[in-house]
Amino acid sequence: MSIIAGRDDAVAVSAERTPSVRFALAGLSLSALLSSLGTSIANVGLPTMAQALGASFWQVQWIVLAYLLAITTLVVSAGRLGDILGRRRLLLGGIFLFTVASVLCGLAPTLWLMIAARGLQGLGAAIMMALTMAFVGETVPKAKTGSAMGLLGTMSAIGTALGPSLGGVLIAGLSWRAIFLVNVPLGILTFLLAHRYLPVDRQVLKTGPKTDRAGFDNVGTLLLALTLAAYALAMTIGRGSFGPLNMALLLAAVIGSGLFVLAESRAASPLIRLAMFRDPALDASLAMNALVSTVMMATLVVGPFYLSGALELDAALVGIVMSIGPIISILSGIPAGRIVDRFGTPFTVIVGLIEMAAGSFALSVLPGIFGIAGYIAAIVVLTPGYQLFQAANNTAVMTDIRPEQRGVISGMLNLSRNLGLITGASVMGAVFALASATIDITAANPEAVASGLRITFAVAALLIVVALVIAVGSRALATRPSLPGDAS
Repeated sequence: MSIIAGRDDAVAVSAERTPSVRFALAGLSLSALLSSLGTSIANVGLPTMAQALGASFWQVQWIVLAYLLAITTLVVSAGRLGDILGRRRLLLGGIFLFTVASVLCGLAPTLWLMIAARGLQGLGAAIMMALTMAFVGETVPKAKTGSAMGLLGTMSAIGTALGPSLGGVLIAGLSWRAIFLVNVPLGILTFLLAHRYLPVDRQVLKTGPKTDRAGFDNVGTLLLALTLAAYALAMTIGRGSFGPLNMALLLAAVIGSGLFVLAESRAASPLIRLAMFRDPALDASLAMNALVSTVMMATLVVGPFYLSGALELDAALVGIVMSIGPIISILSGIPAGRIVDRFGTPFTVIVGLIEMAAGSFALSVLPGIFGIAGYIAAIVVLTPGYQLFQAANNTAVMTDIRPEQRGVISGMLNLSRNLGLITGASVMGAVFALASATIDITAANPEAVASGLRITFAVAALLIVVALVIAVGSRALATRPSLPGDAS
């Protein structure tokens, strides 16, 4: 393992001295941008597509849901498949699939063909998400990993922020089909950069232990996909109110999890090696990632209702205020990566979480005192903390792992983030509705909405404190002197 890691560093250091590493990172950055743009740009077009395709609001929601479900259920499998078949080859295939699916979305004559095409686009995005971070270890040296992770975080934030505004311009100037077709030239450019500058798949992956060469875990892949799909649907169907269908899906997810663990314990070449979860640092990183994503989703779910319902801002002003967070993410992503490179991952993770806890508490208190100024001030504190945490946590996970495991662990990082986002949309939305003491949040009075915001972000602050406790505990375990019984 050390020999392989040494070769990786040598390749990365030599690459740093040539312009090719910049073009390789440009290709990876565009890959991160496209996958996030694919999510955010579709939301703004839902009303127009509902009218054009003769569909109800609930039906067009599947245009977004199909994409998210495909990413959530397949991102780990995509990472594992990249480890087996070769990451460059599969990433090129994912970019190609995403681009072709974008064409199909733009030309789809019916809603159900559109939903099918969005599922294919989500599969391409899952491959891109899983393998983009995995490639960082092969393109930059360890000393610059944080900066590279910060760049990828910035590009993902740009995709999220650019989607609504770019989508609105394209729909107004051309048609709703343009919001999908705009991906085509970007996809072609991404494919060309990746094909030309990403390092070729090395034969070292084919000379590992026999268990690593046994093949792809079809049973585990199917069980994980069905389990995650059941959980995602349980969290999204019903918009936060749990009915019999939601409970049945959640029960199916629990049963599926047990079957998946059983299958992985018996598989010759498992999708996810259960021994990975004996690593406290990895467990801590995945848990913190899910908690932090849950809180960040709360800002996207609760923010618009508070700004319009409690502060009574019009739609244009709500859009402007909601864009502040993504803009700060764009500006703070690269500096966050450089801070990671300078001060190390454990310290930066803790600093980022402290800042996020302060920002969440500020969101609970300051808007009630200072109104819109208090809301913006809290977002200005919360968002850079999130970028610090993301850059440090991703760097900590992806730096010292074996090359043949980079894809699947990158996929697990993305999965924990997606599960946090899905859970946040459902659970934090339900907390907000419950705290507002109303069934229909759109009809709640300003005082009820303000109370909902205050309680929701008090809960969010507690979640970040839990993540902070995990981070401190993980660091304490990492620095604990080894005991004679530890080896067993």
